[in-house]
Amino acid sequence: KLGSSGSVVINLDVKICDDKGNELGQGEKGEIVCRGENVMAGYWKNEKATKETIRDGWLFTGDLGYFDEDGFLYVLGRNKSLLISSDGEKYSPEGIEETITENSKFIDQLMLYNNQSPYTTALLVPNKEFVLKYIREKNVDISSVVGQDEVIKLFKSELDNYIGNGKFSQLFPERWLPSSFAILGEGFSEQNKLLNSTLKMVRGKITEFYSGRIEFMYSAEGKNIFNNQNRNIVSRF
Repeated sequence: KLGSSGSVVINLDVKICDDKGNELGQGEKGEIVCRGENVMAGYWKNEKATKETIRDGWLFTGDLGYFDEDGFLYVLGRNKSLLISSDGEKYSPEGIEETITENSKFIDQLMLYNNQSPYTTALLVPNKEFVLKYIREKNVDISSVVGQDEVIKLFKSELDNYIGNGKFSQLFPERWLPSSFAILGEGFSEQNKLLNSTLKMVRGKITEFYSGRIEFMYSAEGKNIFNNQNRNIVSRF
């Protein structure tokens, strides 16, 4: 089936488990757990990691997924990178982040954040070249509040494509789209160790490094995207 990873092959057992290791039913999302002759027996000379990953002969993959009514497996993303809402629902952010950056020439990188919070937020890395070109065409001064707010409106309009009557509004549940965002002055890279060697975001390090900006987005002032922190970053483009 399109979008699935297929059905389970012979000599392999796969189940979906909750955080406590209990097996879940059809359609329920949880960690993908498997066992079989072709599944690794453990990590080489790393007993601690093996014990954390292999339990009673089952490999806990760290991936989130579910089975549909026909037994097809759907992989949703890495368990450790999941967004978690205030009511405990989980969602993989990678698909949203990739879709937004692929469809916007103004947004180079985006990391969504929600750790049992009332709403989702985002750290946004702009494409300064295209933003400055846009500002020149609008004939506004980026050193002014009016010009800075024009840039913030631009990013908002890009994200608004995914909610309400936006052209991509049916792609993702709105609760996982950012209600607020923090514009960053520097991108994620291998040099600043916020990307790994495969150019994937190191979410834990990014969250720690920008903890102040993230915390601010959950304040009354920070939830309003037209705040002085965002304006200050834009003024330095």
